[in-house]
Amino acid sequence: MDEILTTVQEDIHYHFRQVKLLELALAHSSWANERGCPNESNERLEFLGDAVLELCVSQEVYERYPDADEGLLTKVRSKLVKTGTLAEVARTLGLDRSLCLGRGEETQGGRGRESLLADSLEALFGAVFLDGGFAAARELVLRLLGPRFPDTASSPPAKDHKSRLQELTQDLFRERPQYVLAESSGPEHSKVFAVAVLLPDGQSFRAEGGSLKKAEQSAAALALAALRPRSGA
Repeated sequence: MDEILTTVQEDIHYHFRQVKLLELALAHSSWANERGCPNESNERLEFLGDAVLELCVSQEVYERYPDADEGLLTKVRSKLVKTGTLAEVARTLGLDRSLCLGRGEETQGGRGRESLLADSLEALFGAVFLDGGFAAARELVLRLLGPRFPDTASSPPAKDHKSRLQELTQDLFRERPQYVLAESSGPEHSKVFAVAVLLPDGQSFRAEGGSLKKAEQSAAALALAALRPRSGA
């Protein structure tokens, strides 16, 4: 464990005064529960780190893009702090190899789960904040996410329904939707496909189309309309 702690500190270019905080940031709840110490997981640090991350990124986009309105700043920030982005950063740091996982989580492929990796990075930000203060946490956040900031803030091109639904479900549930071909009918030259999209919360939406892609897009549009009130959009 000492070797892992040393490696993580070298990789993030920050050395903890309270190494216990780093140990806590790397402790997944499955590992803590198996040891009979449920309070010794990184969940509380992840809660704190999430707020630290959002403040750091909000301040940076506010200062970096002085001509952008609130809506555009929100879009830029959302892209930077979404689960997929944080998981990619966590992988580049090797957090997927450094985490302490329970046996069940390990065998179920926990080290590859985007939500778990994103949470671990947020826990790391929370640990640095407690150990070194806001300035240290901000420096780490911007060093890790800095290359991902766009050169200019501009409205992104419109995304298709499937792409938007995937981003929304990852933000709301930290899981992706699943598409299932329910049935197809008609002659080969004019088939009609029926597709159901299954959401992580158990909801499903079905639509038809002249191609599998069109049916999936239509089902995703129905799901988006249903989820929009929950997203605040």
